[in-house]
Amino acid sequence: MTYVNNAFCILLEYIKIEFMLWYRYHNLLFAVFDAMKPPKYIEISNIIEKRIDLGQYAKGSKLPTHRALAQELDTTAVTVSKAYQTLATAGKIESFVGRGSFVYDDKPLSQVIRSGDADNEFNLSILQPCMSHNVKRLHHEFQNSFNQDFDARLFEYAEDSGLLKHRDIGRHWAVKYGLDMPKVEQLHLTNGAQHGLSTLIQLYTQADDLIAVEAQTYPGILSIANFLGRRVVGIQMDESGMCPNDLARQFKQEKPALVIVIPSHQNPTAITMPTLRRKQIAATVLKYNAWLIEDDIYGFLNETPLPAISNFAPENTFHISSLSKAVSPGIRCGFLNSPLSEAKKIAAFLRAMVWLPSPLLFETASNLIESGTAFKLADQQKAIAIKRQKIAQKVLNQFELNAQVTSYHLWLTLPGQWNADSFCLAAKNQGLLVSSSTYFCADGKPIDKVRLSVMAIDSEPRFSLALKNLAQLLDTSPMQHSQF
Repeated sequence: MTYVNNAFCILLEYIKIEFMLWYRYHNLLFAVFDAMKPPKYIEISNIIEKRIDLGQYAKGSKLPTHRALAQELDTTAVTVSKAYQTLATAGKIESFVGRGSFVYDDKPLSQVIRSGDADNEFNLSILQPCMSHNVKRLHHEFQNSFNQDFDARLFEYAEDSGLLKHRDIGRHWAVKYGLDMPKVEQLHLTNGAQHGLSTLIQLYTQADDLIAVEAQTYPGILSIANFLGRRVVGIQMDESGMCPNDLARQFKQEKPALVIVIPSHQNPTAITMPTLRRKQIAATVLKYNAWLIEDDIYGFLNETPLPAISNFAPENTFHISSLSKAVSPGIRCGFLNSPLSEAKKIAAFLRAMVWLPSPLLFETASNLIESGTAFKLADQQKAIAIKRQKIAQKVLNQFELNAQVTSYHLWLTLPGQWNADSFCLAAKNQGLLVSSSTYFCADGKPIDKVRLSVMAIDSEPRFSLALKNLAQLLDTSPMQHSQF
């Protein structure tokens, strides 16, 4: 019996040892597997990425807050934050202080501003002069320019950003439409307004700086900010444009390095700031000692000239104008008026980046302005805009439209059954090119509106037909145009 008991004890001891070895081996395996597993925040980022790929989180949509997603996925807000950072680094999402995180929506500028007018398409997308009315006169002016004896300096390097006489003539163009007469040293020549915008954003902001813009704004501004690694914050708007109270609130909270406004015939809302609002914006900028860019390329469309915001804050404001919208976007002649204190800095930067814009183009532009032809062409375009706006109001009278009587575009509120992106796709399938509000959204709050150009289609019969086709589409249901 003793022998059996001893054998049984030995067996139990053996089993105990085997169990301990198995337990340790089991724990070791789990430890190895745990070590091989990606960190929790990587798991979370993979889940989010799958949801983006499946369309559960749509492009441009706002993602859940850190806390809300942490509760859903049984983790911590810190882990979700690290997951969002990982996705932002990979270019899958964008995060903005005070606004949250959004699924990255790569909508290139070419999708917003679609040039060309194919025979089977009606282009209600691009904002430009009705060029059929300008081309013949421009051809004549260019011929005259090249038939005359050129000043030898046009073929040489010039001082600062261009010849003094070209800068002086650009000054007169800006003054005609509301800018107080600056010193010629303050006026710089640029390759169009976009070049002026990119120059100032590069010079007066740094990577990750915040730029305050209108809640709905020109996509070219958003494109520059994106490429240069700047953040944007959308400032609330009302019927008079950017709200000074919300701008002041942002200065207190986030301290934007720069403010950009389009005061006349704002793109895309078509709002024109009255004089009082211009003064209020200038006062806010002065109060917080900030820089402001006034992109006033549509100033010539105002029924009567309005004072530039720059007039009320000349040492804090940069004013941009150009011939692109009034005469021709192909000329690429822009005029940048700066505070006198910044003139040398901007001139040096332009010299370093492009040396100078083409003096030959600015010579032709100067001839157009000096002869009064540029002003006549601008007035003709304004008259066309007035006529086109009347046609649009008549054809689309059952829909909500925002525009000035002289605007180049309309801001159309879609009927309840449509959202902006689905409508633009349905319109495109019918040969109608329009611009979705999502392209202009700077505040992360998409709205169901589209921008319609009234100028890009050359002939008025084709323009009327395009609007009639658009009105018919607006009255239909999205289900009638489903691809599925």
